[in-house]
Amino acid sequence: MKLNTKSRYAVMALADLAKFSSQNPVSLRDISLRQNISILYLEQIFLKLKKNFIVRSVRGVNGGYVLNKNPQDIKIAEIFLALDEKVKTMACKKDIKKSCTGKSVKCITHNLWDELDIHINSFFENKKLSDLLIKQQNRAQ
Repeated sequence: MKLNTKSRYAVMALADLAKFSSQNPVSLRDISLRQNISILYLEQIFLKLKKNFIVRSVRGVNGGYVLNKNPQDIKIAEIFLALDEKVKTMACKKDIKKSCTGKSVKCITHNLWDELDIHINSFFENKKLSDLLIKQQNRAQ
């Protein structure tokens, strides 16, 4: 199974943003320090998130980023989509005739991995950014 580091860091950064933004913008520097993610990497991630209207930037001395929507309205799958990412469990592409074996016949376990792929992506489609905050609050209590 493959989940890119960029996707994991984006979810971490957005959860941090949701937790600490209340009414004020959050700087990438603050997110970087709290989540131990390179600020340069965060800049790349947030450019894509901003382009896809998940966050917006606020200029000025107290500037930074804020969420464009409520955390309960942001699906984890939407974050992956903004980064052009998808969780993959198979090496082959579903929409081409050649399979992961390089032949026209799909490998013997293809349907297993395809089913897992559907299940995982459905999971992320049903998880919201707010779910992460609720679980984190419950663990802290």
